[in-house]
Amino acid sequence: MSDDAKRQEHLAEIERCRQLGEKAYDDMYEAHSFRDANLCYGDAKEFYWQAIAIARESGLNEELAALEDRLAHIKAVFRSQFVQ
Repeated sequence: MSDDAKRQEHLAEIERCRQLGEKAYDDMYEAHSFRDANLCYGDAKEFYWQAIAIARESGLNEELAALEDRLAHIKAVFRSQFVQ
């Protein structure tokens, strides 16, 4: 597999994880209890951690920085709006 093909494969997997993380983040707002919101938050973090790991291992530094920034935002929102 060429370097470009590997890069595209990694970018696609990062995007898949990012989309799943964003869905979990959206679901957090729809949760009917703190427990459910916390589960969604955990899912969002997990998907972002997966994407961050792929970006780091692949040397995709711009993507890595953007993912880390987004995860920090998600954490800040959860802590300010959902923590009891």
